[in-house]
Amino acid sequence: MFSDQFYNEKLVVQVIEIGVRIGVENAVHFGDEDEVGDGVQVSRENVKEAIEKVMGEGEGKNERRERARKYADMGKKAIEEGGSSYINMLKLIKDIMHFKSN
Repeated sequence: MFSDQFYNEKLVVQVIEIGVRIGVENAVHFGDEDEVGDGVQVSRENVKEAIEKVMGEGEGKNERRERARKYADMGKKAIEEGGSSYINMLKLIKDIMHFKSN
């Protein structure tokens, strides 16, 4: 709905290639929602087509799903004990505890 969604779409569709474009062409800036008219930026047809591409037999479906599985596995490993997110969270907690004790 807002400007950052274009960046999110670009990341998911073009960079990590696990999503499909839904068809939004113009950003709606925070506070300007009422000025857009009916407020609809994406048609039902756009949403239907995107869902069919992802859930149905759309082009690239299997490749997208395999990439999504790969990223899910990477995320699970990152939060496991010894994983990068686990270690970073421990470091953050230690820093907070150190800061609080001073």
